[in-house]
Amino acid sequence: VQLQAFGGGLVQAGGSLRLSCAASGFTFDDYAIGWFRQAPGKEHEGISCISSNNGSTYYADSVKGRFTISSDNAKNTVYLQMNSLKPEDTAVYYCVADIVFCTVVLDTRYHGMEYWGKGTLVTVSS
Repeated sequence: VQLQAFGGGLVQAGGSLRLSCAASGFTFDDYAIGWFRQAPGKEHEGISCISSNNGSTYYADSVKGRFTISSDNAKNTVYLQMNSLKPEDTAVYYCVADIVFCTVVLDTRYHGMEYWGKGTLVTVSS
């Protein structure tokens, strides 16, 4: 099983980035794929999730209206389009996968996440 996030980098405030999460080794259509981030000195924050079998999407209030999650099931890839980036979006971004509902994936009380990918660093300069 492999989850690999990539596409991070340095961007100025107000700019955009698109992250990708490539998945392999499990039945992609059965899983919820989410994005977490961890800023320096802070806890992990679940920010977005998509249900691969029906396309339902979920967002944390901190990114709602600025970030858009989408998936290409043929490529087993999930994308996170990040617009209007702010310095407080600076963090390492991780993609995760689990067979539970997205509402569970994004619940910080849930500690049973099945798969975590390696992160990609996003730095937003002011």
